Amino acid sequence: MAWFGRDVPDAIRSRLERGERVLAHVPVAAPAGTGPAPEGRPPVLAATTRALYLPDGHPVPWQDIDQAKWSADELRFVEEGHGERAVRLRTELTGGAVDYRRMAETVAERVTSTILVNRFVPFPTPDSTEGFRLVARRPPLGNEIDWRVHLGEGLDPEDPRLSDAVSRALALVREQMGV
Repeated sequence: MAWFGRDVPDAIRSRLERGERVLAHVPVAAPAGTGPAPEGRPPVLAATTRALYLPDGHPVPWQDIDQAKWSADELRFVEEGHGERAVRLRTELTGGAVDYRRMAETVAERVTSTILVNRFVPFPTPDSTEGFRLVARRPPLGNEIDWRVHLGEGLDPEDPRLSDAVSRALALVREQMGV
């Protein structure tokens, strides 16, 4: 794995915004149904100061990554607004083992750094084990704060009591946290 932009493939370098730096990149398995990589190079997963670049070049901003999980064979995560994504890793079965620990640490640190508030609110009663989560996130080096509501299993988004509870909880958390 190269650090700080050394040996970064041109396919990634050409997509970077001004001032964006590559923190880490690693080879990954070719996505299913794709042909050989250009120039004979393996597809790459790249972590920059702004986003995680998938092997197809799609940048996923750090503040849009939720529930990232690593296994020996793949990285799985939920991209806000796009659903679950998976990146197959290179293993003995797919073309040589690669140490992904540093990339995993980089992803975890970058995603965590975007979270300003993560508060569970029980619903429908204060002693409920079910409820919703209020999350405030901000892009790296950004000032805009984006509030998100993650509903727990079985909650009905059309329930007017839930809408009222979310509004009250959001106002209270914003006041308490100054965000």
